[in-house]
Amino acid sequence: MKDRKSFLRRFVENGLLIGSGAVLCAYAINAILVPSRFLAGGVGGLSLFLHYLLPALPVGVLYFLLNIPIFAVGWKFVGRRFFGYSLLGMGVLSALLLVPFAPCPLRDPLLQAIAAGILSGVGSGLMLRSFGSGGGLDILSVILLKKGSVRIGTTVMGFNTALLLVALFRFPLETVIYTLIYFFVTAQLINLVVTGLNQRKAVMVISPRWEEIAREIMESMHRGVTIVNGEGGYTGRPLKILYSVVTFQELSRFKEMVRSYDPQAFLVVSETLEVMGKGIGNQPHW
Repeated sequence: MKDRKSFLRRFVENGLLIGSGAVLCAYAINAILVPSRFLAGGVGGLSLFLHYLLPALPVGVLYFLLNIPIFAVGWKFVGRRFFGYSLLGMGVLSALLLVPFAPCPLRDPLLQAIAAGILSGVGSGLMLRSFGSGGGLDILSVILLKKGSVRIGTTVMGFNTALLLVALFRFPLETVIYTLIYFFVTAQLINLVVTGLNQRKAVMVISPRWEEIAREIMESMHRGVTIVNGEGGYTGRPLKILYSVVTFQELSRFKEMVRSYDPQAFLVVSETLEVMGKGIGNQPHW
């Protein structure tokens, strides 16, 4: 009974993420991109491209049909849970793309491109924060993230740039430029929503009071710490280097703690792409 309730709770949570993300993406396409005749990226962009050539074919139907071979390939490379939720996301998004939305009140093409990018980026990010996605390029992006640690937004931006080069031969240059702005904003918002808010920081500390600082990291901050033997390049004296990984929210407290023990401590903070490990990992559940 408890397991069933837990499953239902997770299903509802993921359904809400997928549904809200699909609404934002569908609104960006139907209310901004289509009326402005902008392009989009990935399978959605190809659906728009075909829709402009053959207006009788709805974007939602094209998106559904083009996703069929992608899901056939994705079955071999992604987890079954991700596949199932992505299938749900693709179905919901395809259905919402058939819903007519009121056109966006913005009239400036630049503002339209930025607004569409924000909505699409947040929407895609929310769907990827669930156990699934909206299908299409998202599945390819997840495969590259798992196999090659390529960030999702980077994959989207690279694929869409190649698509724009082809579009130069079919659409006005102004449309391509505005679409490129849309791509860039979308990629940045996806990275922010999926991993940016859970960014981890790698920290190295060199201090003669390393024992006290290490104890504080483990006992007060409840984070692991690795002690590395080192040697001063100028003095030749042996020293200890502390290495730890903390969340972005903990970084300020970490620095204050180090300064309280040793105001002259040498401290280096660096970005991480992803972290795997119990308690501190931030790799999405794909």
